[in-house]
Amino acid sequence: MLINKNTIIIGTKVVLVPYTFKHVEKYHRWMQCPVLRDETGSEELSYQEEIEMCESWRNDDDKLTFIVLSKEVFDKNKDEVEAMIGDINGFIHSEGIELSVMIAEKDFRGQGCAEEAVKLMTKYCQLTLGNDNFFAVINDDNVKSIKLFEKLGFVITEKMEVFKQTKLFNDKVKVENKLVLDYYQTGDALEDCPENAISHKNASF
Repeated sequence: MLINKNTIIIGTKVVLVPYTFKHVEKYHRWMQCPVLRDETGSEELSYQEEIEMCESWRNDDDKLTFIVLSKEVFDKNKDEVEAMIGDINGFIHSEGIELSVMIAEKDFRGQGCAEEAVKLMTKYCQLTLGNDNFFAVINDDNVKSIKLFEKLGFVITEKMEVFKQTKLFNDKVKVENKLVLDYYQTGDALEDCPENAISHKNASF
């Protein structure tokens, strides 16, 4: 989606940046892992197909994606690729925005990074798209992801036995009032983002 092509969202644990070609190589390596593909319901793609998918995410009106960076790592080296730990996506449907989040780097799981990424994404969608309806479709064996969305107020609305998936819905997403979402429009993602913006602590949970 072009709306976020120059958008950077900075939290306390993560930084969300647009998915661009410089991220593809590392992302493609992640998705060679069958466990990650199974957890995210993704198909194995060739490197060229991943490049085409990146272009699709950038231009399609019904898709919104951010690469999730570790803020701690990025603050140290200002290298987006090295700081990559996962991604968060939104698919625009008539019933709302379908969310999916992945923390691919094991060292950053269980630290609240996925939770913060979802909170930042929902707030961004509320502010820019005016949409308060969100849902997630998760494989039944991905218990941690189901519990994450339940923690954020999503409720199970459907068990799709044929596909072995669970659907969770939240049409009353309430992000804490103390969250202040700062995002910066720049010429080329983080390269042109002011130094003080990168170090600014702008989200509190």
